Amino acid sequence: MRDVSSSIAARKKRWVDFLKLDGKQAFLHVITCTDGSAERPFPGPENGRERIEWAWAEYQRRLQAVEWLEDDSLPFLDPYTGTEIFAAAFGCAVTYPPDNMPFARPLIDGPAGVARLRVPSVFDSPLRLHFQIADELRRRAGPDALMRLIDVQSPMDIAALIWDKNTFYTGIMDSPEAVRELSAKTGELLVSFLDQWFVRYGRSFMAHFPEYYMPFGLTLSEDEVGSVSPGMFEDFFLPELSVLSRRYGALGMHCCANARHQWEGFKRIPGLVMLNLVQPMEVCGEAHGFFARVCGQMHGWEWEWDLARGPGQFPADAHIVLSSTVDNRADALRRAKTFHRLFR
Repeated sequence: MRDVSSSIAARKKRWVDFLKLDGKQAFLHVITCTDGSAERPFPGPENGRERIEWAWAEYQRRLQAVEWLEDDSLPFLDPYTGTEIFAAAFGCAVTYPPDNMPFARPLIDGPAGVARLRVPSVFDSPLRLHFQIADELRRRAGPDALMRLIDVQSPMDIAALIWDKNTFYTGIMDSPEAVRELSAKTGELLVSFLDQWFVRYGRSFMAHFPEYYMPFGLTLSEDEVGSVSPGMFEDFFLPELSVLSRRYGALGMHCCANARHQWEGFKRIPGLVMLNLVQPMEVCGEAHGFFARVCGQMHGWEWEWDLARGPGQFPADAHIVLSSTVDNRADALRRAKTFHRLFR
């Protein structure tokens, strides 16, 4: 059995080297072995204790995996959430399906509603629950344990949850100042939350999705860009992404929208260090070359690529995280061995 603390430190160093884009650490491999993993409870305000116990058991399981599996995954505390949390803090009603993730319902449908909204205090809103969960997990694990960041949406994405989308997109054209006012308010709450979060749990963390290590910066989801033009991205989305990246020192971004038309805009985000696109395999393959000299990449299809073909199937200057999900230890060890033989 290997020493857990030294193995974790070596893995963190590989992630730091990977993000430098200097070619010395061009490939990483994250293996998720689900053997022994309990079903995750859906997040709701009434089951905080259940979520804590699930997250604690998962942390112990991931710690044990470090002893027998040599890959680039890291154990982390997981105070997971849905996409609804910041919209809920502004007063949006939330639906909690018994068999799916929660979602926020729109609160306003036009500029008049924006003017009435007030930015809530983080700890006088439902957001305090997420600190309570994370505090208990950190108390159990100690100050050195990595915390997974909650599901952060961009200010514009949060605005699109609060403002009914039947009129939100026409509002971008007809009432742009109201849209900017709303995104400024959601951005104010987001920054207030993140500043408190990073003070409490540290500046290095695991991204919410996909699960990758960030030694600095911020990670978030940017999904509404698929529904707007490149010009609208330039006017409404790029400025706030730039502000957040500069404030926290770097940005990792998830986008599951059909947003090929925004790729040139993505390149202009300062400090973009990691990109995750959830798109068909051929689109992700094109992205490997397009963003090769821009940032690291961990898309939705790398696990489908044939490890046996080695690094030659990817652009020579790309930095890519390969991911595998398996249900038993033997398959995990087999994939790790193949990766080390061909990629490292």
